[in-house]
Amino acid sequence: MKYWPSVVSVSLLTATCGLLHVLSYAEPSPAKKPFSGFPLSIAERWQGKEIGLDKEVLDALKLTDYMMRLYVGFGEDEDKAEEDLTPVWLYVGYYQSQRTGSTYHSPKNCLPGAGWQFDEASEVPVMVAANTQVVINRALVRKGTDRQLILYWYHDRGRVIASEYWAKGYMVWDAVMKHRTDGALVRVSIPVTTTPDEAYRTGLAFVTDIWPLLNDHMPFLPGKV
Repeated sequence: MKYWPSVVSVSLLTATCGLLHVLSYAEPSPAKKPFSGFPLSIAERWQGKEIGLDKEVLDALKLTDYMMRLYVGFGEDEDKAEEDLTPVWLYVGYYQSQRTGSTYHSPKNCLPGAGWQFDEASEVPVMVAANTQVVINRALVRKGTDRQLILYWYHDRGRVIASEYWAKGYMVWDAVMKHRTDGALVRVSIPVTTTPDEAYRTGLAFVTDIWPLLNDHMPFLPGKV
């Protein structure tokens, strides 16, 4: 088993936290809409409900704001029974500041800790709007007989970043140049009930539909889109 990715990740996080501590000073509080106002009904084909997280998890994560939602996709089949609808889990964990060590954790580290194994992992380009393409992570994970298709990325100060290493690098840069370290992890999970490609198509449709709403609830870095 290869341990070096985890070692590099931990080492990078430790070095980043140390540098941010040295550079610590008053950090502005960027304006942001709370996730409590994020719609439960989206694009007339997704209906959601708040799931939330346990207190123990929240105490460990030390989030500034978050949402953990379960959405089901109706599409054109509004008469389908709820158990036959396509479920999609949406998690967004936001930190107003990551200077003190409170930061998002890579799914590559936290999912294996919860018993999930990675079968596939890659970065994929996604058209989220006209003339707007971003690169995000696509991963196929399994736990026992359960399989999920995961789409995730880091939504930091107007940037969409797939690589956790680039995310840490940009955080240090913005801490120095912009006096900001705010950022979020966005994760979309779809159960694989037929094929991974079908789950992927469902995930892409969901990401495209939530994109303008998500951007509306994220602080932006001036000069970025």
